[in-house]
Amino acid sequence: MSNPVFFPGGASVSLDDIAALAGISLPEGADGSRTFATVAPLETAGPGDLAYMDNPRYGDALAATAAGACLVSQRYADRVPAGTVALITREPYRVFAQVLARLYPAAVRPQALFSATGVSPGAVVHPDARLESGVAVDPGAVIGAGAEIGSGTLIGANAVIGTGVRIGRDCAIGAGAVLSHTLVGNRVIVHPGASIGQDGFGFAMSARGHLKVPQVGRVIIQDDVEIGANTTIDRGASRDTIIGEGTKIDNLVQIGHNVVIGRHCVIVAHVGISGSTTLGDFVVMGGQSGSVGHVHIGSGAQVAAGTGITTDIPPGAVWGGAPARPIKDWLREVAWLKRMVAGRHANRRQEGRQDGKDDGGAPV
Repeated sequence: MSNPVFFPGGASVSLDDIAALAGISLPEGADGSRTFATVAPLETAGPGDLAYMDNPRYGDALAATAAGACLVSQRYADRVPAGTVALITREPYRVFAQVLARLYPAAVRPQALFSATGVSPGAVVHPDARLESGVAVDPGAVIGAGAEIGSGTLIGANAVIGTGVRIGRDCAIGAGAVLSHTLVGNRVIVHPGASIGQDGFGFAMSARGHLKVPQVGRVIIQDDVEIGANTTIDRGASRDTIIGEGTKIDNLVQIGHNVVIGRHCVIVAHVGISGSTTLGDFVVMGGQSGSVGHVHIGSGAQVAAGTGITTDIPPGAVWGGAPARPIKDWLREVAWLKRMVAGRHANRRQEGRQDGKDDGGAPV
């Protein structure tokens, strides 16, 4: 549940407001002026709460909810109790997210620890850095020479902004994040502990030892990107590492040098993307998947969790397994292996009965 200490509420939203966000009409008899200031899960919601439902697993919870109103898709609308206003929309979760942003604006991005604007005591800003009005810098942050930061941006406590780094407007750089050799667009969120722009992993290897190859590229982060806590993004070797607009990157992701990620991709936790890999637009990589270097993942492709990518993936394809292959092929192989193991167990048990013994179905 939300706590006003951590998430002070914003303005209440009315049913009319919610209907406008969703682009829907209210059900007949609903009072459009009725307001909601809190949200809650279906199971615990009361008459003053807004809830949502878009997963069939929660059908029973929907039928029993006491929520004042519930965002729900058409297929589940008949399960909404009579005392709950059914707000029928094609995208209940998306509309719920929009309402949450209205009610709890502090939860949208990292917030300043001190004042909303200005340089806090204990921060160090180089005289040659340029900060537009409306920038907030928390204690312990360090901003290097030649750095440029746009209005409305927060630099969190103990964050380090390197020499010449440029950060656009309305960004949030979380506590302890480190940015070097990086150009950042507008409305970018970097969560605490992320490291962006450090050396790519480049060495000229030989029997005489491994010679470090200087990494002289940059990291380019376009507008509306979000980067999770403790994620690392290496700068390019001789060209840039690029993160396309609207891409969302989870915690603990590693992105190697020269990687190019397209627009509106989703990269889930523990993914590793090796150097010079290219992702098209709207690619999804499931948790703990990874790629070798120099492969191309086409636009709209989806990669299952735990997948090991060793070759190019066509646009729009869904692949899984290690090594990666079309997901239908992978699932057939898994099913075949399961049948083979089950058959072998059955044969062993049959042989045991014929010998007057029972191995109890012991593992092979």
